[in-house]
Amino acid sequence: MFHPVDHPLKRGWVGRIEGEHVIQLAAQTLQAFFTGGGSAREHAVYPLDGVQLLAPVLHPPSVRVFEDQRSYAFANSAAIVGPDAEILKRELLQLLPRLAGVLGAEGALGGFTVFGDWRRPHLSQPKDRDFALALGPVVVTPDELDPDGLEAVVRVDAEERLRGRFEGFDWGAARTHAADGTTLRPGDLLATPALDAVSKLAPGSTVELEVEGIGVLSQTVAP
Repeated sequence: MFHPVDHPLKRGWVGRIEGEHVIQLAAQTLQAFFTGGGSAREHAVYPLDGVQLLAPVLHPPSVRVFEDQRSYAFANSAAIVGPDAEILKRELLQLLPRLAGVLGAEGALGGFTVFGDWRRPHLSQPKDRDFALALGPVVVTPDELDPDGLEAVVRVDAEERLRGRFEGFDWGAARTHAADGTTLRPGDLLATPALDAVSKLAPGSTVELEVEGIGVLSQTVAP
């Protein structure tokens, strides 16, 4: 999702990135794009440096955050924030870097994106994560990306604080477990176990979560 820098939109448009350009697609949301078979008419073309990328799924039907292969917790789908968002909690925060799968039509995996699980560590679960779930900067489809073994780096004010790989997560088993007894919908999010926690993130800090093949999700803790 995106909007031109000189034409801000709250929800934005669905787009496909090709090189240094973004092609606007005729779909209201990413969920609608997946439901329509993953194709849509093309509209205007914008330079990539002339747009603001938004959360790929602004209102996911559900968010499941896995702590291991067979255990997950639901998170607040109303807490989604996108690239370059300010995290409006003036206290020391914690970030758990994760990888998220976005479900497409008929419960299939439609793509992968970066997931920043922000926490207020002095609160008990699940209230500690009720305020900000960062998503973006883009969704990369499974035909373009193998999610197993992707390297992730977390930088705070340009200083590396964490490096690791998302390995060994069985996406098929996770999807099957999530679907047991219920219906999965396009736009549902499945998030992997976190690499580790990056703690004591102070007001004014700029935090970058980079995952190879997807990009950099940058956030700022409000000063």
